[in-house]
Amino acid sequence: MSIGPFSIVEEDCIIGDGTVIHEHVSIKAHSRIGKECQIFQGSVVAGIPQDLKFGGEKTIISIGDRTRIREYCTLNRGTVAHGKTEIGSDVLIMAYVHVGHDCIIGDKVILANTISLGGHVEIGYHATIGGLTPVHQFCKIGEHAFVGGAYRVVQDIPPYILATGEPMKYAGLNIVGLRRRGFSVEQRSNIKKVYSKIFRSKMNISQALGWIKNEMELTPEVQRIIHFIESSERGII
Repeated sequence: MSIGPFSIVEEDCIIGDGTVIHEHVSIKAHSRIGKECQIFQGSVVAGIPQDLKFGGEKTIISIGDRTRIREYCTLNRGTVAHGKTEIGSDVLIMAYVHVGHDCIIGDKVILANTISLGGHVEIGYHATIGGLTPVHQFCKIGEHAFVGGAYRVVQDIPPYILATGEPMKYAGLNIVGLRRRGFSVEQRSNIKKVYSKIFRSKMNISQALGWIKNEMELTPEVQRIIHFIESSERGII
């Protein structure tokens, strides 16, 4: 581990082997940072939540291995609601990103420059969000989704899709991402068929999910889509 000049590490911090903290970084109390991470200049990790209900309770931020946090990011720790903010392994957080309290960010997520995540946002495995995007608190973004930059996210974005526009809309599958990650033609075809029923048919969401459950093979990908939509609290785009 190495710590650059003018960086500050407060009490009760755990930092893994091989992690590099560059200059002018502030690692606040109760940080848990994994191995071989890189935190670049000006970033603040485990800042106090921007939540008026926060009463000074001990909460943490947890960051996995090999995650890169670029310049001037602000990552807040959790509140009593969840107890921690969680950021996975192999995550890339580009410059000027804000991660609010109690967020849960999965492994291999990419957050482009100047994204702002409200509190309690959840982002699934290998999802990507384009730059200049604000994400409303309590929104969920599914695994392998790709969100276009500079648009507001105010509802949940299901797995495997492209989402773009104002208001945010379904724009097809994340074909390039799914190919790169080894999804077969059959898997992609099944996913596309599911979303054709949900977004392109004249059925409402309940009718479409009923048809999918009764007429399609419930592969793991199909089950994940069904579970995501049925558990959505803010509704899907």
